Amino acid sequence: MRIGYARVSTEDQNLALQKDALEKADCEQIYTDTVSGTKARRPGLEDALSHLRTGDTLVVWRLDRLGRSLRHLIDTVTELQEKGIGFKSLQESIDTTTSSGKLVFHIFGALAEFEREIIRERTQAGLQSARARGRSGGRPKALTEKQVQMLRQLAANKDRSVDDICKTLVFRE
Repeated sequence: MRIGYARVSTEDQNLALQKDALEKADCEQIYTDTVSGTKARRPGLEDALSHLRTGDTLVVWRLDRLGRSLRHLIDTVTELQEKGIGFKSLQESIDTTTSSGKLVFHIFGALAEFEREIIRERTQAGLQSARARGRSGGRPKALTEKQVQMLRQLAANKDRSVDDICKTLVFRE
């Protein structure tokens, strides 16, 4: 069975083009969402995934209709493959039920992994470079060491309120 999934980001957009293409691709059921691709919760996609069984194929008009990111797309298709479910993207002509489609998808996965590693390496190199120049990452300290000592001395006096201590240290006006 072929199950289709279509998504548009806003109410102003129309699902007709995607639905027509999915119907032409012989999808027996079509599930839809009108929600931004960045949203994690997409009820139509959840319904489509819950109806897929071993031997079925999930069909989308374009890759970006399914995945929030390349990583999400790869994870979703990998989960489908582990369950014996195929995946087909009409515009990109990717069909994981064929050997050439699997190859293309594995190349996408390898490129995504390569990109993640490059980003990680750049981040590490930047942090090492900053440390070598005496800089440390993270948020700057809100209080100086002198202010921390003063705060402890003021807090030791149980007669002072937190508000009085904050006013003394100019935390509040």
